[in-house]
Amino acid sequence: MHDLPLIAITMGDPAGIGPEIIAKALLMPDIYEVCKPLVLGDIGCLEMASKGIGSLSFQRISNPAEATPRQGLIDVVPLSDLKDSVRPGRPTRDGGTAMVDYVVKAVELCKGRNVAAMVTCPISKELMHQAGYEFEGHTELLAHLTGTQDCVMMLAGDRLRVSLVTAHCALAEVPGRLTKDLIVKTIGVTYRALVRDFGIDKPRVAVAALNPHAGESGLFGMEDKTIVGPAVEASIDSGLPVEGPFPADTVFYHASTGRYDAVVAMYHDQGLIPLKLLHFSDAVNISLGLPIIRTSVDHGTAYDIAGKGVVDPSSLVAAIKMAAKIADARGKAQG
Repeated sequence: MHDLPLIAITMGDPAGIGPEIIAKALLMPDIYEVCKPLVLGDIGCLEMASKGIGSLSFQRISNPAEATPRQGLIDVVPLSDLKDSVRPGRPTRDGGTAMVDYVVKAVELCKGRNVAAMVTCPISKELMHQAGYEFEGHTELLAHLTGTQDCVMMLAGDRLRVSLVTAHCALAEVPGRLTKDLIVKTIGVTYRALVRDFGIDKPRVAVAALNPHAGESGLFGMEDKTIVGPAVEASIDSGLPVEGPFPADTVFYHASTGRYDAVVAMYHDQGLIPLKLLHFSDAVNISLGLPIIRTSVDHGTAYDIAGKGVVDPSSLVAAIKMAAKIADARGKAQG
């Protein structure tokens, strides 16, 4: 097991389902076949969430070098002590500060190469803002903490991978945010990640059009003719095997049946609706373009079911395995 990657898992909002999905995921023996998990969080909240789940104990450690992971014993670097002030489903400002602290520490450990990768449980964007970090989401926070300009959000499952040109913004803002350079960047970051992190020698990337019927020669909008199409052409000229823009009502079907290795979508719901239709429980959020490896669950804090013992840890399990796979791929690439 000493050759397996050490992976830091951030607990997310203590009042959400993060503590419970961690407890359930780390009871599974196959996790320990691919990595050594380490939790950054709150032992009291984890103990509270693990009641009735299975035979689990928690080991308090101060740094990753002390980790001795094994099934049934979870190593925790405790960064908060909130068990007396946080209840499942009832988010607090203190919990919001703690959830950001977990992420900041994980980035620090990744940058210092104390861990091979980080996996994040869900946070509340509202609480993140209250904690003083006014970013649109996890991805933007991570880009800030790592000083990364070219960060792209990808959602992935076995049948479909989707990268987003724009992510957390109002639909009305999307056309104004789209630029040729932004789309070219997203295509390039996606292509390079498919090669480096997924081990695909010659990835096939499709680009979804913004408008119905790819604009129908301008009848339904000019963006695909004046912005998206030129971005695809520029990417092809640079040597990337990319195709499009294709109408969104067909391109995701073709990608899901194996014609393409990934689709570059113009906005959040355009890409995530088909992705979640196929991978509602096991999709993984991957931050492409970072100098560190970060994967995440593809769901929110689910305050309405927190503490009720009914959460499905499948997305976290998939995120941990994906992080381990990427860490292994990058390790092999570096020789």
